[in-house]
This record gives sequence, C-alpha cells and structure tokens, in this order.
Amino acid sequence: MTVRILIADDHKMFRDGLRKLLETKPGLAVVAEAETGLAVLDVVAGQEVDLVIMDVSMPGLNGIDATRKLMECEKPPRVVVLSMHDDRRFIINMLKAGASGYLLKDCGFPELVQAIAAAMKGEIWLSRRINDSVVRDYIRLANHSESGVRELLSARECEILQLLAEGVSTKAIADKLCVSVKTVESHRKRIMDRLDLHSLAALTKYAIREGLTSLD
Repeated sequence: MTVRILIADDHKMFRDGLRKLLETKPGLAVVAEAETGLAVLDVVAGQEVDLVIMDVSMPGLNGIDATRKLMECEKPPRVVVLSMHDDRRFIINMLKAGASGYLLKDCGFPELVQAIAAAMKGEIWLSRRINDSVVRDYIRLANHSESGVRELLSARECEILQLLAEGVSTKAIADKLCVSVKTVESHRKRIMDRLDLHSLAALTKYAIREGLTSLD
C-alpha cells in the first residue's frame, strides 16, 4: 500500500526538500502540498490523502485548528506534526486536536519515516526530545477540564482571533470569511469580553501563548 502524503508548511524550500526525501522511500508518495491551513482543508476535500505532515505555524488557519477540522471529515487523514516549536502548549493542543505524532524539525529523516509508519498503524509517535513532563501534562489535561482557548471560544472565534493577532484588518477578515464587517466586529467584542482582554496587543499575546499563532 502506498501512503499518499500532503506536506503542509508555509516555507516552499522546506517543502521541496522534504518532498525529495520522501520520494526516495518506497511506499510513500507526495500527492500535494499546501502553505496554509485553509489550503490543507481544500486539498483533502478534493482528493484522497492518507497522511498530512503538518506544520503548527501557518498563516490564516494554524496547524492546530486545521487538524481539528480535518478530524471532522468522514475519513480523516492521519496527521504527523513536523515543527520547530517544542513548547508544551503547541504539543498538547496538537495531540488534543487529533494528531498522531509530533516531531521537531531537527529530527533525523529516519525518525519521520518511523513516525509515518506508526501513524498509519494507529499509534502515537512523539519526538525523542519531547520529555516525559509534556506527556504527563497531556494526560492531566485529558483527564481534567481546563479552560483553554478552544473551550472558551468557538471555532470561528478562534479563527478570527488568529487573524486579528496576525495583523489582518477587520475588512480583510470579513472578505476572507465572507461575512460582514459588522459581524467581525461583533465577534471581536465577544472575544474580548469572554477573555477579559481589551486591546489588540493583549489579544495578540494571548493568541501566541495559546498556540494560535507564533507570528514567525
């Protein structure tokens, strides 16, 4: 069986290099690339993809929320994260979203191949540099209710918060999401009220802390 892979990363040079490596391995085929979370959803909606190699930080829709949306598909692809971020919030939120693995970009290519194989068997693979404390935090969060951003805000509000934090204007957000400016303004007010944050700077800091964006 050939594993059909989508590479999702906003750096073309990285995608090109990873594609060349993957194409050297029998049984692995790169069928598509995407540079944003929204593009990932479009690709998966239009063709068969078995596994997505997903970056966390992507413009418009980050890898965490893109993964969560993928898991709502009738036949969701496996997701293996390949990221530079080793912050536990990114790792835990990716696992909670449904990712099957989380690797750091300084890992060796053989480890990525192992992670892909594990994911396709329904197993979880974590980079060797991710220590036990992250796993313990994930288990604790899975067993106890904590008010993270995705518990406090709706999926649409998380999407708008990310765009606001990335400096996208209200009108541009409205155009992107095909809603009115007034609707975006209402969402923004609701977000601020729910988070008790009352400036764009405060919203941006919160979005970074919660892993919605890293502003790389």
